[in-house]
Amino acid sequence: MGKVTVITSGKGGTGKSTVTAGLGAALVRRGNRVLIIDCDAGMRGIDLMLGVSGELVFDIADIVSGNCPPASAIYPCKTVPELFVLPAPSDVRNEISPYIMKQLAAVLKKYYDHILIDCPAGIGIGTEAAAAPADRAVLVANTEPLTVRGCDKVRRMLADLRIQEIRLVINRFNERNFRKLAAFEDLDAVIDKAGARLLGIVPEDSAAVGRAQKGLPIEGRYKAVYALDRIAARLDGTEVPLEL
Repeated sequence: MGKVTVITSGKGGTGKSTVTAGLGAALVRRGNRVLIIDCDAGMRGIDLMLGVSGELVFDIADIVSGNCPPASAIYPCKTVPELFVLPAPSDVRNEISPYIMKQLAAVLKKYYDHILIDCPAGIGIGTEAAAAPADRAVLVANTEPLTVRGCDKVRRMLADLRIQEIRLVINRFNERNFRKLAAFEDLDAVIDKAGARLLGIVPEDSAAVGRAQKGLPIEGRYKAVYALDRIAARLDGTEVPLEL
C-alpha cells in the first residue's frame, strides 16, 4: 500500500511543482513505482515537466465523470520508467472535491509505492481536496518573508485537516542572496517561522530547473538533484543527516 504525500506551498512561485517532479524521479531511482497526481486545476504543469503533455487525452476530471477508467488517464513518463502522472483538469471549474480525492487515492495507492499530490498554492478548496487523502505533507518555501508566512498559514490548515506529519523543504536557496536580503537572521529563523520540521534544502540550480521546463527528467550531476535524492531517501524511511 503506497504512501500518499501532498506537496504544497503558501504562495505561487516557490518551485513546488518542480520539487514534486524532482522528488518523483528521485524516488524512482530508489526502486519505487511512483504516481504524481496533479491537483492544480486550470494551472497544471506536471505533464509538461514529465514530457507527456503532447499525449494527453484524459485527466482526473474524466475519471470522476466516468468518461474513462483510471488507467486511461494515467500516463507513463517515457524518460523515467516507473514514474507516472495523472493530470489535473485544464478547467478550474472541474476541480475535484475532497471526498472524491479520498476515494480515488484509496484505489490508486494499491498500485504504487508512493503517490505525490501536487497541490495548488495557498489555502482553499483545491488545497483541501489535494490534502484530503494524504498521510503526510511537504511544505515548499523560499526564504522570502511572504512565502514563509504563507507556509505557516497552510501548515495550520493542514493541521486542522489532521495531517500530523508536516515537513518543510526550503527551495531555490542561494546563501549570498539570503544574506543580502537579511529578512531573517539565519535559516533556523525561517524554519521557526514556517512552523514545520526541516526535511531538506534544495539549492538554486537553474540548469536542473531548465531540464524540467523542457520536459526532461531532473537527473544528473546537479546540486539540486543531489539534494532531492537525499530528501527522497528521508521520505522513503532512510535516515540521512541534514545539511544546512
